[in-house]
Amino acid sequence: MNKRNIIVIGASAGGFEAIKQLVAGLPNDLDAAVLIVWHMSPDVRGVLPEALNRLNSLPAGHAVNYEPLKTGRIYVARPDYHLVVEKDEIRVTHGPKENRFRPAIDPLFRSAAFAYHNRVIGVILSGALDDGSAGLWTIKQCGGLAVVQDSLDAEVPSMPENAMRAVVVDHVVPAAQIGPLLAQLSQQQVASNGIKMGEDKRTLMEINIAMDQDPLKNNIMQFGQLTPYTCPECHGVLTALSEGGRLRFRCHTGHAFSADSLLAGISESIEESLWSAIRSVQESAMLLNHMGDHFAEVNQPRLAAMYFKKAKEAERRVDIVRQAVQQHEQLSAGSIQQQANSAGNNNG
Repeated sequence: MNKRNIIVIGASAGGFEAIKQLVAGLPNDLDAAVLIVWHMSPDVRGVLPEALNRLNSLPAGHAVNYEPLKTGRIYVARPDYHLVVEKDEIRVTHGPKENRFRPAIDPLFRSAAFAYHNRVIGVILSGALDDGSAGLWTIKQCGGLAVVQDSLDAEVPSMPENAMRAVVVDHVVPAAQIGPLLAQLSQQQVASNGIKMGEDKRTLMEINIAMDQDPLKNNIMQFGQLTPYTCPECHGVLTALSEGGRLRFRCHTGHAFSADSLLAGISESIEESLWSAIRSVQESAMLLNHMGDHFAEVNQPRLAAMYFKKAKEAERRVDIVRQAVQQHEQLSAGSIQQQANSAGNNNG
């Protein structure tokens, strides 16, 4: 028999305060290892361990590659590095981004479930979109527990709400109550447990990708169907992976996306492409005007007039593309759901 003493926590926007509230509620003699991924910019200094150590709870620090995994410690993902768990040790890797983040929550959750099965407790806190939902699904498949911050308590409720849609959650509580709850849950005794061989192979493949192994050597395409979609990160072909009634996507270089994060990535790339088109058409208009000035100076008024005319046409096209930018909508599953709810209320 073992205890449920591997606790993995994921947070994004609005998660800094939620993490502090959670950790403040942990006893300083907690017999569990706590691992945290908080989305952050890759070029910022990691301040989370510093903040957590002021709470007089468990000692916290940035994870170090190949350090032993011990109870009574908090391990925090470093900026721009995935935090992954192997049996009895930590891995810090620079593998491909998942859901457009590194560190991402899913690699930590997935690897913990693979290594420790039903000993794992997964916790989802405040954040946008749905990073962590796929990893939480794997934890549940392996017999672990799912704890989610109450969306009414979350500064940004999308991640908790998406997690609750993805899996049957065991506990939904405010952030300040999660620490005492984890202290209780970590004392539970559990028997050894395994997972299905098919899922085992795919889970291992995805862990290997997070640890920066070549995804082609892991033959990612055997686990799904090729799609017409391209990766927003590298423009590689995406393979659709199905799990628990949900679709996820991976490209052959290893980047991974939920359907929601893929939609958000494509929406962003549309706006970038439109601004690029505006820049290019503006450049053509400026060059046409420049050439018109040149031919006017050398006394070729008819040719100059044609260049000025084409410049005006280009400027009108810029106005059309600007209107497209103004009308472009940054889409996500949450925004579409909100609009659907509003439409239903108005029709009712």
